[in-house]
Amino acid sequence: MREAAFVKRNGARWQRLEALVSKEGPAITPDEASSLYIGLNDDLAYAQTFFPGSQVTAYLNGLAGGMHRHIYRNQRTGLGRFASFWKTELPLLLARNRKALLISATVFGLAVLLGALSTRHDDTFVRLVMGDGYVNMTLENIRQGKPMAVYGSAGRMDMFLGITLNNIMVSFHAFAYGLLLSYGTWIILLRNGIMLGCFQYFMYEQGVLRESVMAIWLHGVVEISCIVIAGAAGIVMGNSILFPGTYTRLASFRRGALDGVKMVAGLVPCFILAGFIESFITRHSAALPTAASLAIILGSLAFIIAYFLIYPYHVQRSKQLH
Repeated sequence: MREAAFVKRNGARWQRLEALVSKEGPAITPDEASSLYIGLNDDLAYAQTFFPGSQVTAYLNGLAGGMHRHIYRNQRTGLGRFASFWKTELPLLLARNRKALLISATVFGLAVLLGALSTRHDDTFVRLVMGDGYVNMTLENIRQGKPMAVYGSAGRMDMFLGITLNNIMVSFHAFAYGLLLSYGTWIILLRNGIMLGCFQYFMYEQGVLRESVMAIWLHGVVEISCIVIAGAAGIVMGNSILFPGTYTRLASFRRGALDGVKMVAGLVPCFILAGFIESFITRHSAALPTAASLAIILGSLAFIIAYFLIYPYHVQRSKQLH
């Protein structure tokens, strides 16, 4: 991009930032100022790479310094900043990365289907995926009339801490493997989706599909959603390397990695919720009334759809109208 085109494309935004720094423009929230500051730094990195020593680079350097002082003079801290992350910042990130969410969900869904079909046509596939020890234990539990007994085999708190940590690690891997140009994330999504499809079809073949669904999906709705969203975060980071657009590859990666980290960090309450349900409620799934199990499953699904799909759309729309 030529220097003149670069200035023409971004000049209006720079003028707005300049007015903000000089206090001549309309006031904006610290979060909005922070977002604009990140974009300005990317513009500065681009100018330093392609137009070193130019007046545009010097201007952007000065403007970035002024913006830095403005942000940290007005930075919001404490509970207000903490709340605004889940109220505004994370939903806007999710809205901006709908395509990555769709890709992640599609890859995972196809993997579930692949796992189920493979189990249907190959009796040994479930042992290959789940391991002989787990399959034999599950068959023995089914023979004893307790197909989901595995969830009651450990202490509640030990199970809660172990499961929560495991969920965090799986989601972190789904995100971190995005460094492998997104393909690493695809592998994590495929592996976990195949395991889920394989296990559910195995339960169907053993005639305990209803029992498994009523147990697994008590926590599975939140847990699987976390994996899919973490996968989207990995795709965002990986695609920032593959498709830098007008930014330098390093500047694009910095933006993508920061967005991905924020998306994964926003899942922490969901990790805790899924671990709590699996440790304290799923173990009693056989004794739970069907209505109670459905209430938990459908309530979890409603929360995921409302917060991670519908609410981001409304936040983005209201921001654009504002």
